[in-house]
Order: sequence, then C-alpha cells, then structure tokens
Amino acid sequence: MKFYKDHYQVIIMGGGLAGMSCALQLQAWGIKDILILEKHNMPGGLATDFVRNGFEIEATLHEMMSIGTKEEPLKVGKFFDEMGVDIDWLHVPECYRAVLPNSGLDVTLHEGYETMAREIDAAVPGTFEKVHELMLLCRRVYDSMNILSVTPMSKVQMLLKHPDFVKTVGYSATEVINTFGLPKKAVELLTPYWIYVGNRMDDLPFTIYAFLMADYFTGSYVCRGYSHEMSMKLQRKVEENGAQFEFRQEVTKILVKDRKVYGVKTARGDEIHADYVVSAAYPNKVYSQMIEPLSEVPPEAIKSVNGRTLSLTPVSVIAVLEGTPEENGLQNYSTFSGTTMDTNEIWKNYANLTEPYNFITTICLNYANPDCVPEGYTQISITALVPNDPFLNVKEEEYHALKRRLANEMMEEYIKISGIDFRKNIVEIEITTPMTIAHYVGAWKGSIYGYLHSLKDHAVARLQMKEEDHFIEGLEFAGAHGMSGDGMGPAVTNGRAAAKGIREDLERKEAAKK
Repeated sequence: MKFYKDHYQVIIMGGGLAGMSCALQLQAWGIKDILILEKHNMPGGLATDFVRNGFEIEATLHEMMSIGTKEEPLKVGKFFDEMGVDIDWLHVPECYRAVLPNSGLDVTLHEGYETMAREIDAAVPGTFEKVHELMLLCRRVYDSMNILSVTPMSKVQMLLKHPDFVKTVGYSATEVINTFGLPKKAVELLTPYWIYVGNRMDDLPFTIYAFLMADYFTGSYVCRGYSHEMSMKLQRKVEENGAQFEFRQEVTKILVKDRKVYGVKTARGDEIHADYVVSAAYPNKVYSQMIEPLSEVPPEAIKSVNGRTLSLTPVSVIAVLEGTPEENGLQNYSTFSGTTMDTNEIWKNYANLTEPYNFITTICLNYANPDCVPEGYTQISITALVPNDPFLNVKEEEYHALKRRLANEMMEEYIKISGIDFRKNIVEIEITTPMTIAHYVGAWKGSIYGYLHSLKDHAVARLQMKEEDHFIEGLEFAGAHGMSGDGMGPAVTNGRAAAKGIREDLERKEAAKK
C-alpha cells in the first residue's frame, strides 16, 4: 500500500496554525482532497508547549486576539466556532501593567475603551476625552479593516463608507496620536503594545496600531490547555474532515514547471503531485532554495523578498518557580517595564548584544490560568522582542554564555520592579533565542514575526499588491510572513487568506471554461 496518493488537490507544507486554518477553510468550501506535511512529531509549530520534570510549560502564547465572547465572537473566535473547534478559552485579567520608573508611572490598564481611558486619566488628569476618542478612532479603523479585507470596493466607496480608515492610512502611529495633543505620560501609557507588532511608533502605520489597540482592549484570552490545546483540536478537526495529516515529513523542494506548481519532494525522497501548494516556509527560503528548478523563480520574486525586512524575534526566559506569584514578586498577568518608552531608543538598544535590554514584557500565566502549574508554584516568562541581525554573527562557542547572560540581565530588570529576587526559587528554566526558533521550526533566520510592518510595507499595502506579488501559479503562502503579519490570531487569518487565493483561482478557471 502506498504511503501517499498519486495526486492531491492541495498540499499544505507545515501543520502550524496557518496551515491548519487554511485546510479548515478549504474544507468548509468543499475542497477536501488535502495533504498536510509537518516535519515535527506534533502540530502547531510555535503554538505548543513542553514538559520539564513533570511541569507542562507554555512555550509562546501571551494573549490570543480577535476571540471575543461566546455571545459576541470576534473574527478568529467566530471562525473557530463555525469550524466546530471548541477551545476552552480563559479570560486574561488585564491588558497590561506599565511600569516606567523614569516617568514615575506604574499603571495597570484593563479592557474596555472607556475603562482604560479613565485609568489613564487617573494617572494623567485631563486626558479622558482625548484618549477615549483615540480609542474610538482605533475601533472604527479596526472595523473598516475587517470589512475591507473581504469586501472589494472602489476608492470612492471606501472614502464614503470608511472615511477614518482613508484619512489615517499612510500615516504613522506617532503622527496620528500627535494630533490629539496628549501629554507625554499619556502617550507612554498608550505605547507598550508596539512590541507585539515589532516596529517603532514613528514608522509603525497607524492602521496596524489601531487594529492592535482596538483588538487587545476588547479583551484577550489564553487556552486552558496552553496553545498546544488549540493546535491539537485544530488537527483533530482537520483530520475528521478528511485531510491526510502526516508528521515527520519535511518538504525540501517545491516542484514547478512553466511557472506553475505541480507538487513537492520530501526529505525521505517522496515526490507528491498536487494542483496547489501552500507554504509555511518564508518566501526568502522558498525562492532561494526550495523551488525546483531554481530557473523557474522569476527575478521579480527575488526583488520582492529582498525589498522586505524581517521583523522581530524573541529572546525569552521561561521558568517555573517554587512559591506563589506574590511570594516571587509577581503582581500581574502582563507587565511592560523598562528605562524608557521611547521606541526609537528601545529599537537602538535592541540592535546590539552588549547592553542589557531596556524594555521587557513579563507574563505570569497563573493569573490567567491558575491551574497552569501545581499549587504553590509559579509560571513566568520574560521576553524581549529583538531584531535577529545581532545574532547572525554569534559564534557557536559563545552562544551558551551569551544566552545565560541575556537571561540573567532580563531577570534582573524585572527584579528591579518587584524588589524580590526570585532566581533562588527557579525549579525549571528554558532560554529561547532566534537560534532556538530556527532549530525548532526552521523559520528563516529564526524569525517569528514575518516581515516588518512599516509605512512602506504593511498589511494594507500587501493586500493591494496581492496579485502583483503572486509569482508562481498555484503557490500560496501561509504563516507570519503572510499579509496580516505576525501573531497567532493573524496566523489564522493568513491561513484563511491562502485558502481564499486557491478558491479564487478555481473560480477563475471554472469561469474560463464557460
């Protein structure tokens, strides 16, 4: 009996959130002849966990966006519901605590646009109306983006129906926020989430900032069974719907003839044919190493990837501590802290490996998921999201000492805030760097955030350039490098966008036959 069929309608390279969401969307549209090839022994990619000495530890997920409530689901939550994927979501208790000693700020913000505006007003009196109006503007842009991503319309229609989106597109987050005339401290309290889209405020499109703020301040969630629960349930549903899902099967080549995909090759030597291939591998790797023959790669494809900049990637300390969160000096679920909130200064600091990181995000999972570790223990992660460039020249013999130093510096940074040195209570610890990401999932240069959202290249521009950036017929991309960018919620959206590309191509071919 053959391991693979002679031909599939769709082959999906990578069983991460994007690949599985692509499969589910295709299946909902009646496209069921699907093969998913995953090089690891379990699904999810970075949406996973690991076990150390009996402790199950969340590997990556801080908060899941676009979920909403059962009564009012948002985009990703609604998609999971429609696909029959039942996740046990746990509500995150606050958006974030911002601790900026140099500005004299220690403020915790909660969900709800009016609520957070009043909390900022309490810290910076006289700012409520302006902050509230800024958040309502963010929400209007957010709603417009969700509509425009699936509803084509003319520029005139766009201007009439989505005026705030049109007025702010093309401007940076800094430029739009400055029009509200807010004091510096209020702006600093509105800034910490910049790190989750990976660009400084002066070059971060307001459109992206608005989507992020509107989404997060609607409320965020984590999975009771860690992000691994989400991955396992997606895999189960994909297989129930008829897809063939194979593990430990790495794709090494994408087969192309006359600029059209016709299959893939695996590391074990299988040649499998298909009408469509969906790649989780970054376009950088696909166009430089994976297309066979490479002569099928058009020069425009190389120019496209060379014109893009990789976004940020994590350096993280993930640990289990003996003692309760309070005993270890952890008061909140999510804390942003550092010596500055000037994102240009943070950006400059992150670009080297000689100085301690001046801005970190600390997550104590206990506050969202009390059962994440046995009673009397604490699960913590401390992360700096940094460019991968400084790591590219690290020598093998220097690596372990470097990551231990970075981890210690990051822990010391949080200890300055808490006043309690929890390091003596560490039971288990893992330190992740871009090398960890590259080793585990094979992401291009250890990147998890895809391409940088900048004024020159962001989700809106990518949507407009979708056809021009489609270089090989039948090849779609699904992952952090997709149009919607980084994060687990956007990964789901990117997978659905890849499915939409396949469906539209099939519809064009059907129309041509008539």
